Amino acid sequence: MNNSENTSANTDVILIGAGIMSATLGVMLKELEPNLTIQIFERLDGAAAESSDAWNNAGTGHSAFCELNYTPELPDGSVETYKAVKIAESFEESKQFWSFLVQQGFLSDPPSFIKSIPHMSFVWGEKNVEYLRKRYEALKKNHLFREMAYSDDKKQLTEWMPLVMDGRDPNEKVAATRMEIGTDVNFGALTKAMFNQLKTMNGVDLEFEHEIRSLDKNKDGSWTLKVKNLATGDNRKVNAKFVFIGAGGGSLPLLEKSNIPEGKGFGGFPVSGQWLKCVNPEVIKRHQAKVYGKASVGSPPMSVPHLDTRMIEGKRELLFGPYAGFSTKFLKSGSYLDLPLSIKATNILPMMAAGIKNIPLTKYLIDQVKQSPQDRLNALKEYLPTAKMEDWELELAGQRVQVIKNDPVKGGVLEFGTEVVSAADGSIAALLGASPGASTAVSIMLDLLSRCFKSKINTPEWQNKMKEMIPSYGKALGKEAELAIKLRAETSKILGLTVPQTV
Repeated sequence: MNNSENTSANTDVILIGAGIMSATLGVMLKELEPNLTIQIFERLDGAAAESSDAWNNAGTGHSAFCELNYTPELPDGSVETYKAVKIAESFEESKQFWSFLVQQGFLSDPPSFIKSIPHMSFVWGEKNVEYLRKRYEALKKNHLFREMAYSDDKKQLTEWMPLVMDGRDPNEKVAATRMEIGTDVNFGALTKAMFNQLKTMNGVDLEFEHEIRSLDKNKDGSWTLKVKNLATGDNRKVNAKFVFIGAGGGSLPLLEKSNIPEGKGFGGFPVSGQWLKCVNPEVIKRHQAKVYGKASVGSPPMSVPHLDTRMIEGKRELLFGPYAGFSTKFLKSGSYLDLPLSIKATNILPMMAAGIKNIPLTKYLIDQVKQSPQDRLNALKEYLPTAKMEDWELELAGQRVQVIKNDPVKGGVLEFGTEVVSAADGSIAALLGASPGASTAVSIMLDLLSRCFKSKINTPEWQNKMKEMIPSYGKALGKEAELAIKLRAETSKILGLTVPQTV
């Protein structure tokens, strides 16, 4: 194998990882600065092959309509809606950006990546029914959730979700909420479509089977990356003014290699997952919704059980899960040494502190790993009482790496969200974490642009372009009812989605 090292090449921007985050940032930067040169490196042989792939992606179209973990019940019995409103705002920003790309002809076929599908929350038991009713009343106060419907009437629930109600104990207390304007987003298809267009643009180069081996900062503030061509074994150096690490579970080891002070103290806790995939077309035909329930005590939010209708490669699918598991890999295609090699002197104490505080999570994961096929079927039967083993098969889902961060007061804290870590000078940024991730990619990248391109972000040119790409840019849609309703209706028409009913 040839191990020759080529001389350095220069580019303005390097994007590491060909997932939804890099695709979103790459397209935004080319819109804002058409003359920028961008080099994209992906370790695998195609785009969206890890976290952005439809089978690996635990949540599609997260808009906080049905995910109960975004609306916790507070000690006083009230329901906190702040996070749900923020996520709903972020998803609206994503839809605005995709609509802009459709209008520009950059994306040509919205139904290939986004479709309307009702989002539902479903609970049973008196206490949970009371919580869901309070959640519904709290969310309805905000115009982003004004179309939400609630019912504890079994006849109505049977119309909404016949499979879920079929064979259920008639005396059981049940309730559900429903949002007709929910969506199913295939982030794998969307990412590939964006990269297919991006790589045709001047100054953009996308290379698969290329791995970043080292990142070194230069005296002038730029970065030199050593890149290995995995197909030929050749190494080369590439110099860039700005580097984005958007490598999913692979981001933490690369952040550690960068040695930026802001990256010290971060750790990662990997969680793997599995789906039950329905193989009976008659069963698939009878369910048309994303139905989310309540997570078990101690389980990570990404493990919220849901019975999920999806469109994957043009075919309707029905999944249940995800069932959590534990693997020391940071990526599905990663190494079992990923977790041990990520432990450094700077993060060992936060990681130990987070481990001690999250013993229920550890116990939950051990229980999940020990599950038998019958255990998994029993979990499915809570949502689908008539489920039969022969109608379902096990499918491996993606790896997620939850962020462990060093908190000056609490020590190590396990975070269930996404975290942008950037250098003080804005020359490098990394995205760590998981859910709601892909659905909020646009707002995450807007945050990154404001941190890393401070000299450009407030120029009239960039401000005007931002507002063209995302008309609500700079405004909180959760507080701007008229604008939110107008933009939601417009984006729904452009993307071919269910248009909200005016109330």
